[in-house]
Amino acid sequence: MIPIRSLAIPLVLLIGGSAAAQDKGTIDPKPLPPLANPGDPKLAAKELFGRRTAPADLRSRSIGSYARGCVAGAAAIPIDGDNWQVMRLSRNRNWGHPQLIGFLQRFATRLPGINGWPGLLVGDISQPRGGPMITGHASHQIGLDADIWLTPMPNRRLSRAEREEMSATNMVRDDGLDIDPARWTPQHSALIRAASSERGVARVFVNPAIKRALCREAGADRSWLTKVRPIWGHNYHFHIRLACPAGEAGCSDQDPPPSGDGCGAELDAWFTPQMLHPKPGKPRPPLTLAQLPNECRSVLEAP
Repeated sequence: MIPIRSLAIPLVLLIGGSAAAQDKGTIDPKPLPPLANPGDPKLAAKELFGRRTAPADLRSRSIGSYARGCVAGAAAIPIDGDNWQVMRLSRNRNWGHPQLIGFLQRFATRLPGINGWPGLLVGDISQPRGGPMITGHASHQIGLDADIWLTPMPNRRLSRAEREEMSATNMVRDDGLDIDPARWTPQHSALIRAASSERGVARVFVNPAIKRALCREAGADRSWLTKVRPIWGHNYHFHIRLACPAGEAGCSDQDPPPSGDGCGAELDAWFTPQMLHPKPGKPRPPLTLAQLPNECRSVLEAP
């Protein structure tokens, strides 16, 4: 059983709502209240992991799968670097597996030479101990996923208020069929191409309209497009997913993406009326702690 006292420390997160790049944060976040019965087996795991404000003092490792797991010994990317700035600090989601944090720092440092941008605006990575989130993502649970804004970092340090209130840029037309040519640039294409070409990157998720633009602009070398996977949302940011670190047997990789560039019928299927205007589905019940890998209980209870 998880003792109530261990979950009494509130996390500086807003209660309710979504957690996308276009959603604003706050410079005065309200704490989550303590749980009346944190040992309830029916309690959603997101309520437990969402109240952890610091990483588990354990050997660093990703546990489980991207949408059903947790992370031990997470590291935080510093909120400021020469070539990156972390956004939405009130969410406390700048934590990840040390390999992901190192990757983001190295990639950001290379960015001026890749597309001329001063740096990256980093969105959600993971919670301090990973796990399901109270708002937003189904994945981002094992510290190997990171959202990168499709807005270049400005040539100055953003204020705390700007990091909470500034909106990312929507790159997709209102009809969802293609990118907005007034906003999309060759620099965006170069950024996603470079991320997908990185060793250790398993997938890069983008809006189907952005994938359509990348297919059109790819040129002769189309090998990198295999990793670029279309998915709804992701019109304000793109999503980098690393493969499981070598030697971490408790981390479950996805199957490799299908071969080919994914630019034919596979992509066209995303633009049918049924896909563009789907009927609302029934919400899935939230994961409980018992539905996560057993090690995640130890991660949750660790100092």
